[in-house]
Amino acid sequence: MLNVRSIAFIGGGNMAEAILRGLLREGTDPGICIAEISPDRRGQLAAQFPNVRVVAEAAEAVRGSEVVILATKPQQAAGVLELLAPHITQEQLVISIMAGIPTAKIESHLGAGCRVVRTMPNTPALIGAGASAVSPGRKASAADLDLALQIFSLVGIAVPVEEKLMDAVTGLSGSGPAYVFTFIEALADAGVKNGLSREIAARLAAQTVLGAARMVVETGEHPALLKEKVTSPGGTTIAALQVLENGCFRGVVMEAVEAACLRSKELAGK
Repeated sequence: MLNVRSIAFIGGGNMAEAILRGLLREGTDPGICIAEISPDRRGQLAAQFPNVRVVAEAAEAVRGSEVVILATKPQQAAGVLELLAPHITQEQLVISIMAGIPTAKIESHLGAGCRVVRTMPNTPALIGAGASAVSPGRKASAADLDLALQIFSLVGIAVPVEEKLMDAVTGLSGSGPAYVFTFIEALADAGVKNGLSREIAARLAAQTVLGAARMVVETGEHPALLKEKVTSPGGTTIAALQVLENGCFRGVVMEAVEAACLRSKELAGK
């Protein structure tokens, strides 16, 4: 159980909603307030979460909150931080999920003594199956890092990493769901090409990826060893794997992750 009395969300988008649902799903019941500028979205959140306070002004949300979660778009970071600066105190923990925004930038806007933790979640957090990396800023304590890890563990897994590795996290797990969705789509298309209905092909493809991922996680075995168990001598699987190797499948995936990592650095101005 989280030892937090109050949490404020600045921004009420999908990721903020995912974290909120995780808190509520685990029976955690701190006083929660969401600041959202869109009237339509405020109405949606108020209807879905009647026990959560939904407001228009960020300053109102952070007043008296122990934890402030910055869940706005990174393009809005400068304006939001400028708005919050007069209202954030050293007693509050600021957790940012704004992609590409380093803790040093947040600290420079909010004050040198500000306690900041940066996180990079991904979209499967929406169904409680996210993968999040967490990095402490200069003034964040071990307890602050632990609290952030607890919060994001409510929507999947959460691991601590050095902040200098956050661009790699962005390229791997942040953007990673899109790579997997593309693979599932291609797998299903191949099934359709070979006579399966679209519905059956899509269901088989998605379940195959889900099952394979669960085997890696639940058995703890290296993916290469699990691959060997599916690959019979002279069989169908090795024939298919040869085609993937000829097409540089693994190399292309590695290049895709690196491209996303480099783009993350560009967006952060590195």
